[in-house]
Amino acid sequence: MNQLEQLKKFTVVVADTGDFASIKEFSPRDATTNPSLILQAANIERYAEILEHAVRDLKGSSLTGNALIEKVTDRILILFGVEILKIVPGRVSTETDARLSFDTAGIVQKGLDLIEGYKKEGIDRERVLIKIASTWEGIRAAEILQKQGINTNLTLLFSVVQAAACAEAGVKLISPFVGRILDWFKKANNRDYAPTEDPGVQSTSRIYNYLKKHGSPMEVMGASFRNAGEILQLAGCDLLTISPKLLAELAKSNDPVTRVLSPEAAQAMDIPKVATDEKSFRWQFNDDQMATEKTSEGIRLFAADSVKLDKKISELLAK
Repeated sequence: MNQLEQLKKFTVVVADTGDFASIKEFSPRDATTNPSLILQAANIERYAEILEHAVRDLKGSSLTGNALIEKVTDRILILFGVEILKIVPGRVSTETDARLSFDTAGIVQKGLDLIEGYKKEGIDRERVLIKIASTWEGIRAAEILQKQGINTNLTLLFSVVQAAACAEAGVKLISPFVGRILDWFKKANNRDYAPTEDPGVQSTSRIYNYLKKHGSPMEVMGASFRNAGEILQLAGCDLLTISPKLLAELAKSNDPVTRVLSPEAAQAMDIPKVATDEKSFRWQFNDDQMATEKTSEGIRLFAADSVKLDKKISELLAK
C-alpha cells in the first residue's frame, strides 16, 4: 500500500480543496473549504458556471447592494458544497464569513441560513459542518448551533485553551492549524524544523492528547500542512485535511506509515484540565503570542478573500 492508503487505516482523510477534480482523484471521506479555497476555485474557468448559476438565482430578487452580494455568496458556498457532496460519501465543511468572527448572533444566523440553503437542495444537515473561527464569540455561536442539532467545525485553532473551550461547548470537530504554527515559529526563531520537532505537530499532538485524556468525543482534524512529514507525524489523529499536492505526494510513496497518536496512549498521560470560563480563556489565549497572532492573521486573510469574492460577484451582477 502507498502512504495514503496506509494513513487511511487509522485516520480519516479529508480533501482540503474546492476543486472537484482533485477530490475525485483521491477518494477522501470528507471535504473542507474556506474563503480562500472557494476564491481559488471561483477563478478556475470550469467552475465559472457555479458563480453564474448563483447570480442568476438571485439577480431578479428584491435584494440590493450588500444584502444581495451576501446572498449570492451563500448560494455559491452551497452550490460548491452540493457538488462536493456528490463526490464524497461523508461531510463538507462550509465556512461562515470571517467578518462575523466576533459577532455571535451573526454567526448563528449565518449557520442557520446555510443549513436552510442546503436543506432546499435536499442535503441533510448531518452532511454539513458549519465552519467558524475559534474566537470566544465563535465558540459561543457554535454552542448555540450544536444545541439546535447543527454540527460545527471550529477553525483557526492554535492552542489547547481554544480546543478545551470548544469541547466544553459541545463542538463536533476542531481544526488545529499545523502549518501556520510552523510558519510562526520559523519566522520568530529564524530556523527550520524537522517533522519530529515541528511546533505545529507538537501543538496538535498536545490538543489531541488533552481531549482524549479527558474523554471528549469531539473530533480533531489536523489542517494547514506544509509538508508530508507533518502529516505522518500526526498519523492516528481522528481526521487530517490535506491539500491535493500533499495527497499526491503520499500516494506516490510506499514507505511504511506508523501510527503516532492514539486514545490509549493519551489516557496514560498526566494532563491537567484547563479552565475555560471567559476570563480564563481570554487570559490564556492572550498569553499565547503565537495563537493570538495567528488567529488574528487568519481572520484578516479570510476576510480579505471574502472581499475579493464580493468584488467578483459585484462584477457578475453588473453584467
